[in-house]
Amino acid sequence: MREKYARSQIFFHWLTVLLLIVAYATIELRGLAEKGSWQRNAVIITHFSAGFCVMITMVARLYLRARKITPSITPPVARWQTGISHLVHTVLYALFTVLPVLGLTSRYLRGKEWSLFGLNMPVAATPDPATASMLINLHETLAPLGYWLIGLHALAAIFHHCFLRDNTVCRMLP
Repeated sequence: MREKYARSQIFFHWLTVLLLIVAYATIELRGLAEKGSWQRNAVIITHFSAGFCVMITMVARLYLRARKITPSITPPVARWQTGISHLVHTVLYALFTVLPVLGLTSRYLRGKEWSLFGLNMPVAATPDPATASMLINLHETLAPLGYWLIGLHALAAIFHHCFLRDNTVCRMLP
């Protein structure tokens, strides 16, 4: 059995981390740019584009997860820890796949001009502002959960590395 995840899985894991930093940083820092300014527009486009890339990387990660063998943790951990790990990973995958879908769909349904990577994206021929508003509200409600899950994930990795002294972290390092 492998001691580490496949290189492709490691690459997409760390790419996801980088993209999430960009997505969360841009939305948190958007208030520093004046509404209507080109800087604010650039921040928003960057947020949308990073979110889109997160969605694509999560789909790639799900595909790789289904096709690649998960390396075992040595020494083995308690079953309850494995269960919690699976639960947290499932919620992470779901959240970071669903959040971009909600955000991008809300932009489409607004019926107003928007872009990814500076390219104009299609808009709904018949805008549905009520549904767009509901989707963006759901997006904004769920997004803070990401901070908590990322923090829990990072704390678990530190706990495994520093206290349990197993290979959990080493399996995902390049």
